[in-house]
Amino acid sequence: MKTHLTFILCLLSGSVLALPNRVVVQGGDSDQTNVIVTFDAPKGLLEGKIGLLTAKDGTAIPVQEDESGHASFIAPSIPKGTKQTYIFSQADAIAGVTAVDVTKGAGILNFAASGHPIFSYQMEAGEVPKGVPAIFKHGAHLHPVYSPGGRLVTGNHPPDHRWHRGIWMAWTDTEFEGQHPDFWNEGKGDGPDHSGDKLLAEVRFDSLVSSWSGPVHGGFVSKHRFVDYNSGKPKDVLKETWQVTAYAITWGPKPMYVIDLVSTQTCAGDSPLKLPKYYYGGLGLRGNEDWNPVDKVTMLTSNGDDRTKGDSTKGKWVYMGGSVKGGPTGIAVLIHPGNFRFPQPLRLNPKNPQLCIAPSQDGDWSIEPGKPVVSKYRFIVCDGTPDAALLERAWQNYGAPLKVTLE
Repeated sequence: MKTHLTFILCLLSGSVLALPNRVVVQGGDSDQTNVIVTFDAPKGLLEGKIGLLTAKDGTAIPVQEDESGHASFIAPSIPKGTKQTYIFSQADAIAGVTAVDVTKGAGILNFAASGHPIFSYQMEAGEVPKGVPAIFKHGAHLHPVYSPGGRLVTGNHPPDHRWHRGIWMAWTDTEFEGQHPDFWNEGKGDGPDHSGDKLLAEVRFDSLVSSWSGPVHGGFVSKHRFVDYNSGKPKDVLKETWQVTAYAITWGPKPMYVIDLVSTQTCAGDSPLKLPKYYYGGLGLRGNEDWNPVDKVTMLTSNGDDRTKGDSTKGKWVYMGGSVKGGPTGIAVLIHPGNFRFPQPLRLNPKNPQLCIAPSQDGDWSIEPGKPVVSKYRFIVCDGTPDAALLERAWQNYGAPLKVTLE
């Protein structure tokens, strides 16, 4: 996968006062190759256009601003301890270059790089497989997620847990206005097919705020609702905003897809959502069904622990993977150091390919009115066996990003 190209540019004429002429990146404690560099974009820096950074050797690198006002680019090489200076200019367009392409279908957003699928965001509740009760229809999650080699890494509606749904955010054991809505086990009941008589709580897609494609990344901003039905009528408990940004790069020797998820949860009204101590609930990740036999999945934590030793420990990152189509592949979750209770507790399911980042393991807490809870995660999807050293470098770049100065 090419990470920098020769770009055909249509530059703006004239100059813009007060804009920086140079972007300077300070290298870290190790050599960095094709690394994501992000900085706060001054007002007026891009204004919806594409920025161009020109390196000392003449390499042209696009820089793109996201919905939060952060500008990002992929630096081909940042040697240890060095300063790399890039000349900045604006551009109207970069002809024929789209690193990540986002297209909208019926209730779904599809992400692709060079025509190859990265993942889909299921907005509205999707159809269930034949024989699965309709009560398990769900949306507001990412699935399917693919590796650069085209291998599927996520699962959805698995036979043992019909409510598992790719990558999702939900709370399990809760208390809200005297009720106990379970947003994790949507549709679960005591019937022979795992289904219940009625849906008691759900995380529901509300609206798509925006989506974009670009030469550096593609992404979207959307809104979800956490709805409780236990009182007999729908009651909004939480409002959630997702901002998801996807990159297709080569990090070290490996091509990989990088997916950043920022979840912001706020109380929908004046009542808090109480979250008692519980061993799972939070960020959920279900793996490919090829990994469902207990001996077919590999899990690894930042502490070097496997699925058995790593369960109910804390970590900076956690990996899950196995063989798909005859080759090894997998997905890692990097946990941002600004998250609540970092390093966050891990639930590594002992019976199936599923893991959870579960802050409630550490004890009772609550989401209070007027106090948003922001959770940030970066997913690294790549083929091959797990590489702990590479994942640690990736976490360092995510958790302690390179310093950028504008001149």
